[in-house]
Amino acid sequence: MRSLSINLFQKSIMHGVVLISAVIAIAHPARGQVDDGDAAFQAAVQRFLAVDLRLAEQQRGLPDITPFTDPEYMRVELGRRLFFDPILSRDGSTSCSTCHTPQHGFSSPEAIPAGVGGSLGRRHPPSLVNRRWGTAHFWDGRSTTLEDQALQPIESEHELASSVDEAVARIAAHDEYPQMFKQAFDAAVNRENLAIAIASFERALVSSDSPIDRFVTASGEGALTRSQRQGLWIYESKGGCWHCHSGPNYSDEKFHNTGVSWGREPLDLGQFEITKNEEHRGKFKTPTLRDVDLSGPYMHDGSIASLRDVVEFYDRGGTENPNLDSRIKPLKLTEQEKVDLEEFLKALTGRHVWD
Repeated sequence: MRSLSINLFQKSIMHGVVLISAVIAIAHPARGQVDDGDAAFQAAVQRFLAVDLRLAEQQRGLPDITPFTDPEYMRVELGRRLFFDPILSRDGSTSCSTCHTPQHGFSSPEAIPAGVGGSLGRRHPPSLVNRRWGTAHFWDGRSTTLEDQALQPIESEHELASSVDEAVARIAAHDEYPQMFKQAFDAAVNRENLAIAIASFERALVSSDSPIDRFVTASGEGALTRSQRQGLWIYESKGGCWHCHSGPNYSDEKFHNTGVSWGREPLDLGQFEITKNEEHRGKFKTPTLRDVDLSGPYMHDGSIASLRDVVEFYDRGGTENPNLDSRIKPLKLTEQEKVDLEEFLKALTGRHVWD
């Protein structure tokens, strides 16, 4: 009986977090959206906050998932609220969702979205879908865990422009968060638990069961169009896309120089800025292709507006520079092959528990 009571209490806390999160999100809409983005953003957030983020063990096209335990799920829900709450920012104006919005594949419709005070960084927010399988995070790979990644935007002058210590203090003084941390961690809010909560939420952002997955698994569902099938063939053969966009998440989690933004000032040297290894000049992490139709504009600087423009970029063989990846060469695709490859990329949009 005691176990049942605890379980019911935990579930009531979870649902309370979701409802309170909805109020917070509506009261503090994300900044930096396109002109019609505020209403769309709020509608997407309300839909997102109304769903259960528990993950099934099997996600077609992806490795099997170990479902969250109840305590783990409480951390997911706490992380979800924090993700949409501007309390993490210095002035209470900006949240993680400002730059990683649900309807844009948890990326941004802007090339470089503004952070606190309108400050602009250098890079486009990468999609957060399927980062639970990531081995390197950020475009330059400076974090190897989601927990480490989760805290860095708080201290970035171009993002939330605060410090982790200050954010922890604000959360600790909040009317509700201290009790939520107690329920989720049996501990007070601190740096470590803050990172775990946000990272737990990010691990629930899974995209799977795309038309490509259903075709590849020969399930008989969601047959591809002829153009999509041709695009899959180009991806695997003439296009050579699989060399870097490999594995179930369509990313090798490695770093490559394709020449994007090469020659522009100020020059962004990517992985080199972290490792100081000359071989890493201009290398950036391979992004997942899952939900790629949702997450434009593209590349680390958001400089390529559409999927067709991405195809054209690689068809030209990238941008020549001393560190260009040896696998980047002109593809010489026909017009129809370009259309087919774009259609294949669109067919990688998956199903989500929040849809």
